[in-house]
Amino acid sequence: MKSFRIGIDNYSLHPYGLDPLETMQWAMAHDAEGVAFSGLTPDIREKCDRAYLKDLARYAGDHDLYIEWGGGQHIPYDTQSWKPRDLFENNRRMAEEASQLGTRIVRSCSGGLMRWMPESPATETLLGETAHALLAQKQMLKDHGVILAIETHFEFTTFELRRLIETCDAEPGDWLGICLDTMNLLTMLEDPVLATERILPWVVCTHVKDGGLQLASEGMISFPAGIGEGIIDLKTIIDRLRTLNRELTLSIEDHGGRFELPIFDPLFLSKFPDLEIQEFTKLLRLAQRTAELQEKNRCALTPREKWPDACAARIDQDIQSLKKMTA
Repeated sequence: MKSFRIGIDNYSLHPYGLDPLETMQWAMAHDAEGVAFSGLTPDIREKCDRAYLKDLARYAGDHDLYIEWGGGQHIPYDTQSWKPRDLFENNRRMAEEASQLGTRIVRSCSGGLMRWMPESPATETLLGETAHALLAQKQMLKDHGVILAIETHFEFTTFELRRLIETCDAEPGDWLGICLDTMNLLTMLEDPVLATERILPWVVCTHVKDGGLQLASEGMISFPAGIGEGIIDLKTIIDRLRTLNRELTLSIEDHGGRFELPIFDPLFLSKFPDLEIQEFTKLLRLAQRTAELQEKNRCALTPREKWPDACAARIDQDIQSLKKMTA
């Protein structure tokens, strides 16, 4: 049976303000096997010259830790002003850094609950402009031997990501791939198992995260939960990941907070044209399962402001739970 190296994403520990070396040391002390660096603070980013990256790569190699890099972008707009912006130089720098670190993975996250904001461009516009921007970077990424891994975040569903990848004519494992965040799929009104199946061939890295769904007056609420405490069928997802013929790590990303999903608003639902009744019914069943678990004091929602106090214990437990789940 295919095994996985299990690590953490540095965003999980953001309340502690650790630098990359301290993050790797924390990971080792808690039985993790690597670190995916979603992003770095501006002061750390200023240090990322060739010598600094070489030292990180040497430390990781000496302690048999994997490194995956972040900082990539794929939405060619400033998401505050929605003015166009050129992503090439940013992604070239991230690709160079990843190459110097000896990793092929550059996670890309352009952030933002775009469908929730009326000023955002239409999804089809974003898809078209994103494809245009990515195709201009194809050869540069291939030259650096890296894969730009678009996270399943809050701008595109897996249906739309498939169309984006097809437009870019990207073969699995080549220059463009997917960072599978298992909990974010809920926020985009997708059943995590079905969504994984849709995007599976292009998954090159992960954010393993459990979660829950609650019915509320405004519609639904999605939120992260400790691994094994939520309603996401992580065992089935991991079994599907085992079928991939490439090396894949399982990086835990966990945090507090919640996301409001105004499913009672017809305009909001209309922005998810691929959502079918069968999958929506699965989401309702997951909400029912969440309520059942919460009656047993499981699948608790951790407010974002309480995450700093819960962080260390929760990530430590996540590591142990995921190791048992994949054994």
